[in-house]
Amino acid sequence: MVLRVGVVGGGQLARMMIAPAVELGVEIRVLAEAEGMSAALAATAVGDYREVETVRAFAREVDVLTFDHEHVPHDVLVGLVDAGVAVHPGPDALRFAQDKLHMRARLAELGMPQPDWAAVSDRAGLQDFLDAHGGRAVVKTPRGGYDGKGVRVVSAATEADDWFTALAEDARGGDLLVEELVDFSRELAQQVARRPSGDVAVYPVVETIQRGGVCAEVLAPAPHAGERMSQVAARVGVDIAEGLGVTGMLAVELFETTDDRILVNELAMRPHNSGHWSQDGAVTGQFEQHLRAVLDLPLGATDPIAPWSVMVNILGGPREGGLVERFPAAMREHPTAKVHTYGKDPRPGRKVGHVTAIGADLDDVAYQARAAASHFLDD
Repeated sequence: MVLRVGVVGGGQLARMMIAPAVELGVEIRVLAEAEGMSAALAATAVGDYREVETVRAFAREVDVLTFDHEHVPHDVLVGLVDAGVAVHPGPDALRFAQDKLHMRARLAELGMPQPDWAAVSDRAGLQDFLDAHGGRAVVKTPRGGYDGKGVRVVSAATEADDWFTALAEDARGGDLLVEELVDFSRELAQQVARRPSGDVAVYPVVETIQRGGVCAEVLAPAPHAGERMSQVAARVGVDIAEGLGVTGMLAVELFETTDDRILVNELAMRPHNSGHWSQDGAVTGQFEQHLRAVLDLPLGATDPIAPWSVMVNILGGPREGGLVERFPAAMREHPTAKVHTYGKDPRPGRKVGHVTAIGADLDDVAYQARAAASHFLDD
Protein backbone atom coordinates (compact mmCIF):
# COMPACT_ATOMS: atom_id res chain seq x y z
CA MET A 1 0.00 0.00 0.00
CA VAL A 2 1.28 3.46 -0.93
CA LEU A 3 0.63 6.24 1.57
CA ARG A 4 -0.67 9.44 -0.01
CA VAL A 5 -0.08 12.88 1.49
CA GLY A 6 -1.95 15.91 0.17
CA VAL A 7 -0.37 19.34 0.63
CA VAL A 8 -2.52 22.46 0.40
CA GLY A 9 -0.40 25.23 -1.09
CA GLY A 10 2.12 25.09 -3.92
CA GLY A 11 5.00 27.11 -2.46
CA GLN A 12 8.59 26.20 -1.71
CA LEU A 13 7.74 24.30 1.47
CA ALA A 14 5.56 21.90 -0.50
CA ARG A 15 8.32 21.69 -3.13
CA MET A 16 10.87 20.63 -0.52
CA MET A 17 8.61 17.83 0.72
CA ILE A 18 8.79 16.13 -2.69
CA ALA A 19 12.30 14.63 -2.45
CA PRO A 20 11.87 13.06 1.02
CA ALA A 21 8.43 11.78 -0.02
CA VAL A 22 10.04 9.96 -2.95
CA GLU A 23 12.71 8.53 -0.64
CA LEU A 24 10.08 7.31 1.82
CA GLY A 25 7.94 5.78 -0.92
CA VAL A 26 5.15 8.24 -0.13
CA GLU A 27 2.98 9.63 -2.90
CA ILE A 28 2.72 13.39 -2.53
CA ARG A 29 0.00 15.46 -4.17
CA VAL A 30 -0.26 19.25 -4.11
CA LEU A 31 -3.23 21.60 -4.40
CA ALA A 32 -1.56 24.67 -5.91
CA GLU A 33 -3.06 28.14 -6.03
CA ALA A 34 -1.98 28.63 -9.65
CA GLU A 35 -0.09 26.95 -12.47
CA GLY A 36 3.70 27.04 -12.42
CA MET A 37 4.22 27.43 -8.68
CA SER A 38 7.28 26.15 -6.80
CA ALA A 39 5.76 22.70 -6.16
CA ALA A 40 4.60 22.24 -9.77
CA LEU A 41 6.33 18.84 -9.94
CA ALA A 42 3.71 17.42 -7.57
CA ALA A 43 0.77 19.72 -8.35
CA THR A 44 -2.08 17.36 -9.14
CA ALA A 45 -4.73 20.05 -8.74
CA VAL A 46 -5.06 23.82 -9.03
CA GLY A 47 -7.74 25.64 -7.10
CA ASP A 48 -8.81 28.00 -4.37
CA TYR A 49 -7.95 26.68 -0.90
CA ARG A 50 -10.67 28.98 0.53
CA GLU A 51 -13.42 26.90 -1.11
CA VAL A 52 -14.44 23.89 0.96
CA GLU A 53 -15.61 21.81 -2.00
CA THR A 54 -12.34 22.38 -3.87
CA VAL A 55 -10.28 21.25 -0.91
CA ARG A 56 -12.64 18.38 -0.08
CA ALA A 57 -12.42 17.04 -3.64
CA PHE A 58 -8.62 17.17 -3.41
CA ALA A 59 -8.66 15.47 -0.01
CA ARG A 60 -10.65 12.50 -1.31
CA GLU A 61 -7.55 11.30 -3.16
CA VAL A 62 -5.16 11.28 -0.18
CA ASP A 63 -4.75 9.59 3.21
CA VAL A 64 -3.80 12.72 5.14
CA LEU A 65 -3.97 16.44 4.44
CA THR A 66 -1.28 18.91 5.50
CA PHE A 67 -0.22 22.42 4.54
CA ASP A 68 2.39 24.63 2.92
CA HIS A 69 0.91 27.63 4.80
CA GLU A 70 -1.59 28.42 7.56
CA HIS A 71 -4.12 30.41 5.53
CA VAL A 72 -6.86 27.84 4.89
CA PRO A 73 -10.00 29.28 6.55
CA HIS A 74 -11.10 27.69 9.82
CA ASP A 75 -14.56 26.77 8.51
CA VAL A 76 -12.97 24.93 5.56
CA LEU A 77 -10.76 22.98 7.95
CA VAL A 78 -13.67 22.10 10.22
CA GLY A 79 -15.70 20.97 7.21
CA LEU A 80 -12.89 18.63 6.18
CA VAL A 81 -12.64 17.09 9.65
CA ASP A 82 -16.43 16.69 9.79
CA ALA A 83 -16.21 14.85 6.47
CA GLY A 84 -13.75 12.37 7.98
CA VAL A 85 -10.56 13.77 6.46
CA ALA A 86 -7.35 13.32 8.48
CA VAL A 87 -6.03 16.89 8.79
CA HIS A 88 -2.63 17.57 10.38
CA PRO A 89 -2.26 19.97 12.01
CA GLY A 90 -5.97 20.16 12.73
CA PRO A 91 -8.21 23.23 12.93
CA ASP A 92 -8.12 23.35 16.73
CA ALA A 93 -4.34 23.82 16.57
CA LEU A 94 -4.10 25.91 13.40
CA ARG A 95 -6.38 28.64 14.73
CA PHE A 96 -3.59 29.63 17.10
CA ALA A 97 -1.20 30.08 14.18
CA GLN A 98 -3.84 31.93 12.16
CA ASP A 99 -4.79 34.49 14.79
CA LYS A 100 -2.12 36.07 16.99
CA LEU A 101 -4.64 37.24 19.59
CA HIS A 102 -5.89 33.69 20.05
CA MET A 103 -2.28 32.57 20.24
CA ARG A 104 -1.34 35.08 22.94
CA ALA A 105 -4.40 34.23 25.05
CA ARG A 106 -3.79 30.48 24.82
CA LEU A 107 -0.07 30.81 25.58
CA ALA A 108 -0.98 32.84 28.65
CA GLU A 109 -3.29 30.03 29.77
CA LEU A 110 -0.41 27.57 29.31
CA GLY A 111 1.92 29.77 31.37
CA MET A 112 4.34 30.33 28.49
CA PRO A 113 6.82 33.22 28.76
CA GLN A 114 5.84 36.00 26.38
CA PRO A 115 5.95 39.80 26.04
CA ASP A 116 3.34 41.97 27.72
CA TRP A 117 0.45 42.31 25.28
CA ALA A 118 -3.11 43.54 24.89
CA ALA A 119 -5.98 43.55 22.42
CA VAL A 120 -6.82 47.13 21.44
CA SER A 121 -9.80 48.29 19.44
CA ASP A 122 -9.13 52.02 19.15
CA ARG A 123 -6.56 54.77 19.41
CA ALA A 124 -7.27 55.37 23.08
CA GLY A 125 -6.57 51.78 24.02
CA LEU A 126 -3.31 51.81 22.09
CA GLN A 127 -2.27 55.07 23.73
CA ASP A 128 -2.93 53.61 27.17
CA PHE A 129 -0.63 50.69 26.34
CA LEU A 130 2.06 53.04 25.03
CA ASP A 131 1.88 55.15 28.17
CA ALA A 132 2.35 52.05 30.31
CA HIS A 133 5.29 50.71 28.27
CA GLY A 134 7.70 53.57 27.80
CA GLY A 135 6.04 55.23 24.83
CA ARG A 136 6.92 52.60 22.19
CA ALA A 137 5.32 49.29 21.28
CA VAL A 138 4.84 46.76 18.49
CA VAL A 139 1.45 46.68 16.77
CA LYS A 140 0.40 43.64 14.75
CA THR A 141 -2.56 42.72 12.63
CA PRO A 142 -3.83 39.49 14.22
CA ARG A 143 -4.23 37.62 10.94
CA GLY A 144 -2.21 37.24 7.78
CA GLY A 145 1.13 38.83 8.62
CA TYR A 146 4.48 37.16 7.87
CA ASP A 147 8.06 38.16 6.96
CA GLY A 148 7.62 41.55 8.61
CA LYS A 149 4.23 42.25 7.03
CA GLY A 150 1.44 43.36 9.36
CA VAL A 151 3.95 44.52 12.00
CA ARG A 152 4.81 48.08 13.03
CA VAL A 153 6.83 49.68 15.78
CA VAL A 154 4.89 52.77 16.88
CA SER A 155 5.52 55.64 19.27
CA ALA A 156 2.16 57.36 18.77
CA ALA A 157 -1.31 55.83 18.69
CA THR A 158 -2.11 57.73 15.48
CA GLU A 159 0.43 55.57 13.63
CA ALA A 160 -2.09 52.69 13.56
CA ASP A 161 -5.13 54.76 12.50
CA ASP A 162 -5.29 53.15 9.05
CA TRP A 163 -5.39 49.68 10.59
CA PHE A 164 -8.15 50.69 13.00
CA THR A 165 -10.07 52.10 10.05
CA ALA A 166 -9.66 48.86 8.14
CA LEU A 167 -10.93 46.90 11.15
CA ALA A 168 -13.96 49.16 11.42
CA GLU A 169 -14.76 48.60 7.75
CA ASP A 170 -14.35 44.82 8.03
CA ALA A 171 -17.66 43.11 8.64
CA ARG A 172 -15.98 40.89 11.23
CA GLY A 173 -14.59 43.80 13.24
CA GLY A 174 -11.96 42.88 15.79
CA ASP A 175 -8.90 44.21 17.56
CA LEU A 176 -5.24 44.82 16.91
CA LEU A 177 -2.54 43.11 18.94
CA VAL A 178 -0.11 45.40 20.74
CA GLU A 179 3.01 44.04 22.43
CA GLU A 180 5.80 45.51 24.48
CA LEU A 181 8.91 46.38 22.49
CA VAL A 182 11.20 43.66 23.83
CA ASP A 183 14.81 44.53 24.63
CA PHE A 184 16.32 41.41 23.11
CA SER A 185 19.89 40.42 22.41
CA ARG A 186 19.04 38.01 19.59
CA GLU A 187 16.29 35.91 18.06
CA LEU A 188 16.11 32.14 18.39
CA ALA A 189 13.89 29.39 17.03
CA GLN A 190 12.92 26.05 18.51
CA GLN A 191 11.53 23.30 16.31
CA VAL A 192 9.53 20.33 17.54
CA ALA A 193 7.87 17.50 15.64
CA ARG A 194 4.82 15.77 17.12
CA ARG A 195 2.84 12.74 15.92
CA PRO A 196 -0.94 12.36 16.35
CA SER A 197 -0.15 9.55 18.79
CA GLY A 198 1.76 12.06 20.92
CA ASP A 199 5.44 11.24 20.40
CA VAL A 200 7.69 14.27 20.03
CA ALA A 201 11.16 14.95 18.61
CA VAL A 202 13.12 18.09 19.47
CA TYR A 203 15.71 19.84 17.30
CA PRO A 204 18.55 21.96 18.67
CA VAL A 205 17.63 25.59 19.32
CA VAL A 206 19.01 27.84 16.57
CA GLU A 207 19.83 31.53 16.16
CA THR A 208 18.01 33.43 13.42
CA ILE A 209 19.35 36.65 11.94
CA GLN A 210 16.69 38.96 10.54
CA ARG A 211 17.16 41.75 8.00
CA GLY A 212 14.25 43.99 7.11
CA GLY A 213 11.83 41.73 8.95
CA VAL A 214 12.89 38.69 6.90
CA CYS A 215 15.04 35.78 8.06
CA ALA A 216 18.42 36.13 6.36
CA GLU A 217 20.56 33.52 8.14
CA VAL A 218 20.25 30.66 10.61
CA LEU A 219 23.08 29.36 12.80
CA ALA A 220 22.60 25.84 14.16
CA PRO A 221 22.91 25.21 16.99
CA ALA A 222 22.61 28.70 18.44
CA PRO A 223 26.11 29.84 19.43
CA HIS A 224 26.71 30.29 23.16
CA ALA A 225 23.44 28.57 24.05
CA GLY A 226 24.30 26.82 27.28
CA GLU A 227 22.64 23.70 28.58
CA ARG A 228 20.09 25.65 30.62
CA MET A 229 19.07 27.82 27.65
CA SER A 230 18.75 24.80 25.38
CA GLN A 231 16.66 22.94 27.92
CA VAL A 232 14.33 25.90 28.49
CA ALA A 233 13.80 26.41 24.75
CA ALA A 234 13.12 22.71 24.23
CA ARG A 235 10.67 22.60 27.13
CA VAL A 236 8.81 25.63 25.78
CA GLY A 237 8.58 24.02 22.34
CA VAL A 238 7.29 20.70 23.64
CA ASP A 239 4.81 22.32 26.04
CA ILE A 240 3.37 24.45 23.24
CA ALA A 241 3.14 21.50 20.82
CA GLU A 242 1.31 19.43 23.42
CA GLY A 243 -0.77 22.28 24.85
CA LEU A 244 -2.04 23.33 21.42
CA GLY A 245 -2.32 19.80 20.03
CA VAL A 246 0.03 20.46 17.12
CA THR A 247 0.73 17.57 14.73
CA GLY A 248 3.58 17.83 12.24
CA MET A 249 6.38 20.36 12.52
CA LEU A 250 6.12 23.32 14.90
CA ALA A 251 8.52 26.27 14.87
CA VAL A 252 8.51 28.54 17.92
CA GLU A 253 10.21 31.87 17.25
CA LEU A 254 11.79 33.26 20.41
CA PHE A 255 13.43 36.37 21.80
CA GLU A 256 16.46 36.00 24.05
CA THR A 257 16.31 39.10 26.24
CA THR A 258 19.23 41.12 27.51
CA ASP A 259 18.54 39.73 31.00
CA ASP A 260 18.76 36.10 29.76
CA ARG A 261 15.06 35.27 29.52
CA ILE A 262 13.30 33.55 26.64
CA LEU A 263 10.00 34.96 25.33
CA VAL A 264 7.73 33.48 22.66
CA ASN A 265 7.39 35.72 19.60
CA GLU A 266 5.57 33.77 16.84
CA LEU A 267 4.45 30.24 15.93
CA ALA A 268 4.45 28.34 12.63
CA MET A 269 2.75 24.94 12.36
CA ARG A 270 4.60 23.60 9.33
CA PRO A 271 8.19 23.31 8.13
CA HIS A 272 9.82 26.71 8.63
CA ASN A 273 12.66 28.83 7.33
CA SER A 274 14.47 28.41 10.65
CA GLY A 275 14.66 24.66 10.00
CA HIS A 276 16.10 24.66 6.46
CA TRP A 277 19.55 23.96 7.94
CA SER A 278 18.31 20.48 8.87
CA GLN A 279 18.00 19.40 5.23
CA ASP A 280 21.76 18.93 5.09
CA GLY A 281 22.73 19.38 8.73
CA ALA A 282 20.59 16.90 10.72
CA VAL A 283 20.04 13.14 10.63
CA THR A 284 16.39 13.81 9.75
CA GLY A 285 15.55 16.99 7.87
CA GLN A 286 12.40 18.91 8.77
CA PHE A 287 10.59 18.02 5.54
CA GLU A 288 11.03 14.28 6.00
CA GLN A 289 10.14 14.71 9.66
CA HIS A 290 6.93 16.56 8.81
CA LEU A 291 5.84 13.73 6.51
CA ARG A 292 6.64 11.13 9.16
CA ALA A 293 4.73 13.11 11.79
CA VAL A 294 1.53 13.74 9.83
CA LEU A 295 1.45 10.08 8.75
CA ASP A 296 1.96 9.04 12.40
CA LEU A 297 5.13 7.16 11.51
CA PRO A 298 8.06 6.84 13.96
CA LEU A 299 9.98 10.12 14.12
CA GLY A 300 13.58 10.37 12.97
CA ALA A 301 16.63 11.37 14.99
CA THR A 302 17.23 15.13 15.13
CA ASP A 303 20.97 15.05 15.94
CA PRO A 304 23.22 17.38 13.95
CA ILE A 305 25.64 15.55 11.65
CA ALA A 306 28.33 18.22 12.12
CA PRO A 307 29.16 20.64 14.94
CA TRP A 308 27.83 23.61 12.95
CA SER A 309 25.31 24.29 10.19
CA VAL A 310 24.58 27.65 8.59
CA MET A 311 21.68 28.49 6.28
CA VAL A 312 21.68 31.68 4.20
CA ASN A 313 18.59 32.76 2.31
CA ILE A 314 18.88 33.95 -1.29
CA LEU A 315 16.69 37.03 -1.20
CA GLY A 316 15.74 38.67 -4.47
CA GLY A 317 18.18 36.98 -6.83
CA PRO A 318 20.05 38.58 -9.73
CA ARG A 319 18.69 41.74 -11.34
CA GLU A 320 19.06 40.22 -14.80
CA GLY A 321 18.73 36.60 -15.86
CA GLY A 322 17.83 33.64 -13.70
CA LEU A 323 19.47 31.55 -11.02
CA VAL A 324 20.57 28.68 -13.26
CA GLU A 325 23.39 30.65 -14.89
CA ARG A 326 24.90 31.32 -11.46
CA PHE A 327 25.19 27.67 -10.40
CA PRO A 328 28.54 26.76 -12.04
CA ALA A 329 30.57 29.48 -10.32
CA ALA A 330 28.94 28.85 -6.93
CA MET A 331 29.54 25.10 -7.23
CA ARG A 332 33.13 25.49 -8.43
CA GLU A 333 34.23 27.93 -5.75
CA HIS A 334 32.23 26.45 -2.84
CA PRO A 335 31.91 22.69 -3.37
CA THR A 336 30.97 22.06 0.28
CA ALA A 337 27.89 24.32 0.08
CA LYS A 338 24.47 22.98 -0.88
CA VAL A 339 22.22 25.19 -3.01
CA HIS A 340 18.43 24.85 -2.88
CA THR A 341 16.33 26.91 -5.28
CA TYR A 342 12.55 27.30 -5.38
CA GLY A 343 11.69 27.55 -9.06
CA LYS A 344 10.79 31.23 -8.64
CA ASP A 345 11.67 34.18 -10.83
CA PRO A 346 13.96 36.71 -9.14
CA ARG A 347 12.23 39.71 -7.59
CA PRO A 348 13.46 42.22 -4.98
CA GLY A 349 12.98 40.85 -1.47
CA ARG A 350 11.58 37.52 -2.64
CA LYS A 351 12.87 34.26 -1.15
CA VAL A 352 14.10 32.42 -4.23
CA GLY A 353 16.35 29.86 -2.57
CA HIS A 354 18.80 29.15 0.22
CA VAL A 355 22.28 27.78 0.76
CA THR A 356 23.44 25.49 3.56
CA ALA A 357 26.91 24.54 4.71
CA ILE A 358 28.10 22.31 7.55
CA GLY A 359 31.43 21.74 9.27
CA ALA A 360 33.55 21.92 12.39
CA ASP A 361 34.46 25.61 12.33
CA LEU A 362 31.58 28.09 12.56
CA ASP A 363 33.44 30.97 10.91
CA ASP A 364 34.40 28.85 7.91
CA VAL A 365 30.94 27.30 7.61
CA ALA A 366 29.32 30.75 7.70
CA TYR A 367 31.78 32.03 5.09
CA GLN A 368 31.07 29.13 2.72
CA ALA A 369 27.29 29.57 2.97
CA ARG A 370 27.40 33.36 2.61
CA ALA A 371 29.90 33.32 -0.23
CA ALA A 372 28.00 30.67 -2.16
CA ALA A 373 24.73 32.60 -1.72
CA SER A 374 26.39 35.79 -2.93
CA HIS A 375 26.86 34.24 -6.39
CA PHE A 376 23.10 34.46 -6.87
CA LEU A 377 22.93 38.16 -5.98
CA ASP A 378 24.10 41.38 -7.58
CA ASP A 379 25.84 44.06 -5.54
